[in-house]
Amino acid sequence: MTNAPIATGTPAKSPELLCGERAQRVSIATQLGQPDRVPILMPFGNLLPQLEGLSKLELYEHPDKAQLALEKAALRFQPDLCDGVFGTPEPSRALGDRMTKWPGYGLDADSSFQYHEAEYMKAEDYDAFLLDPADWGIRHYLPRVFGELQGLGMLPPLGLSLFGAYGMMQGVAVLSLPPVMSAFQALLRAGQLQYEWIQRQVSSIQRMAALGFPPMLFFAGPNVSAPFDFMADTLRGMRGIFKDMRRYPDKLLEAEEKIIPVQIEHAVAACRVRHNPYAFLPLHRGSDGFMSLQNFERFYWPQLKRCILALIDAGIIPFVLWEGMWDQRLQYLAELPKGKTIGVFQNTNLIKAKEVLGDVMCIVGGMPNGLLVGGTPNEIREHTHRICETVGKGGGFVMMPTIGDLEGCSPSLIEVWADATREYGKY
Repeated sequence: MTNAPIATGTPAKSPELLCGERAQRVSIATQLGQPDRVPILMPFGNLLPQLEGLSKLELYEHPDKAQLALEKAALRFQPDLCDGVFGTPEPSRALGDRMTKWPGYGLDADSSFQYHEAEYMKAEDYDAFLLDPADWGIRHYLPRVFGELQGLGMLPPLGLSLFGAYGMMQGVAVLSLPPVMSAFQALLRAGQLQYEWIQRQVSSIQRMAALGFPPMLFFAGPNVSAPFDFMADTLRGMRGIFKDMRRYPDKLLEAEEKIIPVQIEHAVAACRVRHNPYAFLPLHRGSDGFMSLQNFERFYWPQLKRCILALIDAGIIPFVLWEGMWDQRLQYLAELPKGKTIGVFQNTNLIKAKEVLGDVMCIVGGMPNGLLVGGTPNEIREHTHRICETVGKGGGFVMMPTIGDLEGCSPSLIEVWADATREYGKY
């Protein structure tokens, strides 16, 4: 790669041409090819209120301000891909969500989104879950997680629907009970709010394209969890799941098998509806520090691998966040089909990952957020140079901060990083 600097600032090319070039650059890299230079992905996230001098709550309450902030940041830093603030709290408000906390909903106006983990599924629920996950989920789980859905607990067993008219006549009167009606109204309201947010996202994609920035499709696909994470994150909680590995290992393994086809069916349908080939897999419990390799080989990797292979067989591209450190597990990742997945690495040794996985998956990451918070320009340039020369060698690499949000980072240091990537990442 060349060390010669290139011109920065506002490009003279048309937005249409820029949008196409950026999309092509990313596409080539994710397919293990070598584009003209290393692409830059910037998840602005909670950097946007920082740049605008606004609270996080203000950007959620005023989507027009959030969109303008995203446009200004994109034009300033000129990434190849970028996105703005995460999601919307409105459906959570409508459902009385106990699982998530947002600015102005469970948090103060300037706090960041938080996930509130709890043991929403008890150990004694395994048998009911294994018998019929949908029935247990609707009548028992949802009322525990969403305050406005208490009425769903009054529904008769969903299996009665198999009785046709006879079953309906035995259970339909329950639907008129006020708590049940209130639950369905809350679901309808949440659906309307989510639809409005989706429409704003569509408009945002169009506006960003008009400025020369292609859509960030990686995070827009359906979420798919490793089966172990599925059971841990939203059902048993970390304490519960690690006790289950000792006390109820067979039931845990059976539950993991139960949810694999459910997730794949959902992902295939969602990708088809959204016309998006990507599924996002944020992995939480399988990294080096969470479990032994023996437990990883029993409870985590086989089930995750089957999910990834099933997605690939369905024509879906898994965009996998290998959260934490995976240095001891890289040889397992090398079992995946070549050129079929994209891997975002947080704390893993990227140079080692390139050696093991360089011909297996596109590697995404490289810039520690800490450097962008408190580093020096020279440190950032040196680190960027080293990553571009090693991990970027031969292509198949996308530069991104190691945490998927630039909150707290210095704007001037982000500019140094972006300029250095364009300089040292040129092939």
